[in-house]
This record gives sequence, C-alpha cells and structure tokens, in this order.
Amino acid sequence: MKHIGIDLHTNCFTVCYLEAGKPEKIETFRLQEMGLQKFIETLEEEDEVALEATGNSCFFRDQVLPYVSRVVVIAPWQFEVIRRSVKKTDKHDARAIAFFLSKDMLPESRIKKTEHNQLASLVQTREQLMRLRVSLINKVHGLFNRRGIKIKKETLTTQKGFNCSVAAYTWEVLERIEIDVIKEQLESLRKSLAKLEKEITSFAETLPGFKNLISIKGIGALSAAILLATIGDIADFEKTGNLAAYLGIVPRVSQSNDQHLVGRITKRGSKIARKTLVQCTLIAKRYSLYLDSFYQHIKAKRGSGKAIIATARKFLNTIFYTLKNDWVFEDFTQFKLLSRQSS
Repeated sequence: MKHIGIDLHTNCFTVCYLEAGKPEKIETFRLQEMGLQKFIETLEEEDEVALEATGNSCFFRDQVLPYVSRVVVIAPWQFEVIRRSVKKTDKHDARAIAFFLSKDMLPESRIKKTEHNQLASLVQTREQLMRLRVSLINKVHGLFNRRGIKIKKETLTTQKGFNCSVAAYTWEVLERIEIDVIKEQLESLRKSLAKLEKEITSFAETLPGFKNLISIKGIGALSAAILLATIGDIADFEKTGNLAAYLGIVPRVSQSNDQHLVGRITKRGSKIARKTLVQCTLIAKRYSLYLDSFYQHIKAKRGSGKAIIATARKFLNTIFYTLKNDWVFEDFTQFKLLSRQSS
C-alpha cells in the first residue's frame, strides 16, 4: 500500500510516494500529454492519494478514484503545514501531504456532486454579472450627480426608468457616448441574466429538495436553486450546526484557559448563499409568527443587525429539517405539512 501526496498545478503535478520498507520516491508528471495516464499506471487498488483543493482537483479526483481505494481532497485553510511552510516547494508540499496522509491526519474537503458544482458555477456567473450591472448603474448615477441632478438610483435599474431619466436631460457629446455604451451593456446584461436565471431554475427543478424548499414561504425558485447549489447533498451534514458552520453563519469562538470569547459570524463558505438566506429570512418572518417574534425579541436586546442574522440561523434550521426529512409544506405560516397521500 502506498500513501501518495500530490502537489497539483494546471499544467503538471508533483507526486511523492511513501511505502513501508521502501525509500521515498518523488516524480513530476505533465497533466496533459498522457502524463496523467502514466501516473495512473503506477497506482494499485489499495493505494491512497491526497491533494489540496484547487480549481482542477475535482477533475483529478474523478480520473484517479477508480484506480485506488481512497482519494482525499484537502481543505487548504485547515491544513496550515503547507500554507505556512518556510520551505515552499512542490516536492516539499507533496512530501508533507503524503506524510500526513499516512498518519490519517488530513482535514478532508467536502466534494459535492457534479450537478451541484455545475449549478454553483452558473450561480457565480450570475453574481458576477449582477455586480457588473450595479457598477454600470452607479457610473450613470455618478454622471447625474456630477451635473447636480438628484435622482434615485433605483430608477435606473429598469430599462424604462433608465431611458426616461436619461432622455429628460441634455448631455454633452462625450457624456452621451458614455451613456449610450453603458445603455447597450445594460441591455445585454439584462438578456444574459434572464437567460441564466431561467436555466438555473430549470435545472434546479430536477434536483432533490427543490420542491421542498419552494414550499417554504420566503424561498422562491431562484433562491432555492442558489441554496441547493451551495448545500449539495444534505446527507453530508449530520446536524444543523454543521450546515450553519458550512455557510459561515456561526460565531467565532476563542477559548484559552478561563477566557472564552464569542465574536461575529465566521463568514466562511458561500457569500452568495448567506446573502440569499438573509433575504429569504426577511420575507419568511413576515409570514411566520414564530420567526417574527424571535426576531423582535433579539432586536429589542441586541439591535436589528444581529437580530436578522440570529433569525436567519433559526430559519436555516427549518431548511435543514425540510431537506433532511423530505418535508413539503402545505401551509408554512401554520407549519402544516403536506400529507404523503396528497403529494
């Protein structure tokens, strides 16, 4: 049995082989040009392989997994030995990975299914386009401010509002050119975003858990798709606390001797999913007396900002059990579930 540590790059990878009773062996392969196939030929069924999570680690794992007993994808932020190494070389990194793999001391990164990864990629692309759209709208809003014209930024977010606002004033030649170019880009972005959102929701409808989530008041089709893309298989999470930690909505804890400090939320994981969760919570608490009373209770003691985060954490419990227990709500406001006969 060999313990194999890999330092993976986009064009090559360095491999360290550790095998009991045999000297250490380090070799570098090209990722293309049959290099991966040559590496696979060195593998045996009982071998274990480990590598850090990178952009192409899932591809590498899928190619290697059929030929070995185990492939560990390491969570980099939990594996400080490599990240803080003074001697930062490919050989040293591969050696460290192989050594800690042989001791079964590697923090394993969670690997989602291909369909969830593909959906998450679409969601990220949509988020990037949304940021670009906001940036362009801010630019036009700045042109109005520069002219001393007071206008609500929200007016520029719709095509009709943008055109009417721009047409109401006379612009210099260069300003008009700039506005026309931005207008073209915004129209293109609107079409692209509409296409993406249609495909995201259409694909999400085929995934387990979609019907469960949209039965919760406050979670729409797009929000359900974003949450499913981030959560993946709910079976990977044993408790609600595990899911909350994965989404970065748990407080930081620092403990030393008698000192115990609790800080703000960690914000680890998907920022898009956290934002979506909070937005859904704001809507859900309008319909759920339980969530609203919890929110008002925390708000009175700690303010609205902390109250909505605490309520989102509470709302996440409902999402967890809805997916875990395959619940579908007939009436979320009354917490009434749809009977199996009805479904």
